[in-house]
Amino acid sequence: MSQFPPQHQDHSPGREHEMSPAPDYAPIYPGSGRLKNKVAIVTGGDSGIGRAVAVLYAREGADVAILYLEEDKDAEDTKKAVEAEGAKALLIRGDVRQKSFCLDAVKKTVAEFGKLDILVNNAAYQEENEDLRDLTEESLRRTFETNIYGYFFMLQAALDHLKEGAAIVMTTSVNSFKGNDTLIDYSATKGAITALVRSMAQNLVEKKIRVNGVAPGPIWTPFIPDTMPAEKVKEFGSQVPMKRAGQPNEVAPSFLFLACEDSSYITGQVLHPNGGTIVGG
Repeated sequence: MSQFPPQHQDHSPGREHEMSPAPDYAPIYPGSGRLKNKVAIVTGGDSGIGRAVAVLYAREGADVAILYLEEDKDAEDTKKAVEAEGAKALLIRGDVRQKSFCLDAVKKTVAEFGKLDILVNNAAYQEENEDLRDLTEESLRRTFETNIYGYFFMLQAALDHLKEGAAIVMTTSVNSFKGNDTLIDYSATKGAITALVRSMAQNLVEKKIRVNGVAPGPIWTPFIPDTMPAEKVKEFGSQVPMKRAGQPNEVAPSFLFLACEDSSYITGQVLHPNGGTIVGG
């Protein structure tokens, strides 16, 4: 039996409010104050994994700046969900491919909340191509500029404000470890992010700023109806040992763990909420 009905969205980024069924982003457990009085930035925070992370951080006590490209309705829905947890939310609309936007977004966050404790680099773009020769230069540039340049620009903007005890969490992918025959450029960027996590962890360890990553497997987010053919959506996630796609709220706890003091002795590492796929030997 199919987990999802056939569906496709003709705009990119995809819209969470148009998905059927809606992704499950709601936190699973009561909060315990693990991020009390913290301030976080989540890029790509309007939907999917980013939304689930923003809402879970809010439940744990953090105020959250939500960076997003253009999906205003999804962003407003996320803001309401964060505020429903008793936290403050700041929506910042723009493109992480532009360094000036990243610098401005961090400045706005610090001006609004007074500081920055957690950076979640999560915004991403992907486009499927069965034949590498069909990959356009425009698409290649967009993928690398969003997934790599955007991460670097946000890091550069945040480092003046992150102090001892701060945490950086970056979204990589199971495809960084196993590859993907129709997401070749996307997988390459995720491999670069894994290397970025390890390198920045070494760079910042003496400053006592921890840097880690999360490598999700198939997760039900707007990426899926946006980038996959309608009929292919029906089988999404069936290839992993658990035989199903994950939900955003099954990934968000990894981001919480790596942002809070529960992971105080962990840096340069990657967690794998991927439905049972064994990676890295």
